[in-house]
Amino acid sequence: MTDCGCGHEATERLERATLRTLLLINAAMFVVEAVAGWWGDSTGLLADSLDMLADALVYGVALFAVGAAARRQARAAALSGAFQIALGIGVVGQVAWRAAHGSEPAGPLMIAVGLAALAANVTCLRLIARHRDGGVHMRASWIFSANDVIANAGVILSGVLVEVLDSRVPDLVVGLAVAALVVRGGVRILGEARREGA
Repeated sequence: MTDCGCGHEATERLERATLRTLLLINAAMFVVEAVAGWWGDSTGLLADSLDMLADALVYGVALFAVGAAARRQARAAALSGAFQIALGIGVVGQVAWRAAHGSEPAGPLMIAVGLAALAANVTCLRLIARHRDGGVHMRASWIFSANDVIANAGVILSGVLVEVLDSRVPDLVVGLAVAALVVRGGVRILGEARREGA
């Protein structure tokens, strides 16, 4: 009796459905956080919104790689990692600009939007958890989702500190921390992609 490959096809369908959902959630949260970040003058929210945009693009690349050969999956993951690193460097520039020109972040808005983003990313993490041991493109998605939860917690904490201390410094610090987290995740994915033959 020959193997029909039905199990493999079902796995691919599940991966595609998961990635589409992740892409939609992250794209929506990118818009919400970007608007809130500009309106609330928050570097942390802007950094996190750009991280959401990067993740949406990463999930799009991973979606393209579903069912592909391992080498193509590795190349897709490498592209995602490189994009994450470039984004992290861009966030550092945004932090430097706001540090030089001043900002007045709105602590309560940071907390509220940070909580919404945290809820969205915990949902993403639960969805991707079943694929964390899959191909490198899916492992990349897991890493990005896990990093996002940490970044959201940082935004919430900085919002509290901005309000309590009446200082913009916590917002700038969390912006840098998110940038570092994004770059670290990108480097990690590039390493995995190289090991897979990208």
